[in-house]
Amino acid sequence: MNNISSLAYIHPDAKIGNDIIIEPFAYVDNNTEIGDGTRVMAQATILSGARIGKSCIIFPNATVGAVPQDLKFRGEETLAIVGDNTTIRECATVNRGTASRGFTKVGNNCLLMAYSHVAHDCVLNNDIIVGNCTQLAGEVEIDDFAIISGGALVHQFTKIGAHTMIQGGSKVAKDIPPYIMAGREPIVYAGLNVVGLRRRGFTSEQVNSIQEVYRYLYQSGYNTTQALERVVNELPDTEERNFIVQFVRSSTRGIVRGNLEG
Repeated sequence: MNNISSLAYIHPDAKIGNDIIIEPFAYVDNNTEIGDGTRVMAQATILSGARIGKSCIIFPNATVGAVPQDLKFRGEETLAIVGDNTTIRECATVNRGTASRGFTKVGNNCLLMAYSHVAHDCVLNNDIIVGNCTQLAGEVEIDDFAIISGGALVHQFTKIGAHTMIQGGSKVAKDIPPYIMAGREPIVYAGLNVVGLRRRGFTSEQVNSIQEVYRYLYQSGYNTTQALERVVNELPDTEERNFIVQFVRSSTRGIVRGNLEG
């Protein structure tokens, strides 16, 4: 049974699931879908193109589905997709896609903290935390279990790998490979995200394997191409090794540099 305030605006063509809560002064536009068990709190705004999954919570003054802040946008029909069990806190924004990708996507079990921004055509996978006031520019891609602390600025087209943690206030203009921490100014590799990896069940053997790959990449004195060649030829063939190699090889912006201070 739905609990929808008479003071909320719900467009008659909006598709609303079951067990929905929509509080006073919320706004739900045409061409929107809200999944079962989701709560839209007071003064939240769900605009055309929003597709919100099950059991989400949209806090006051958050906006999902606003048109892109991109001058190449010409009013095309695009989407802002939010997966299941995702929380969008106060004043956070998720914009629609452009013709470039056609959608912006935030996956399952994500947390977008207050005043964070997810721009057009971003793709966030699952179990991601975006800290307070962190700003993601257009077409950023973030893999599972990444944590971006508060106040970070992420350049357009940047890729952030799985199981990473980025220090608050960082300016991210290079790709961040998986499993690492990155921070300081300018941003650099700051070691493995060991605490996060152990919390997610990585064994000591897996952590050591990952550490060895990054020793080659950041401490061997070789350039990235040479280091990758040595990684492939000299280190055991593991899932984690191959995941890192594939990420680095596919990077178009280049990966974050090493810590020159050691």
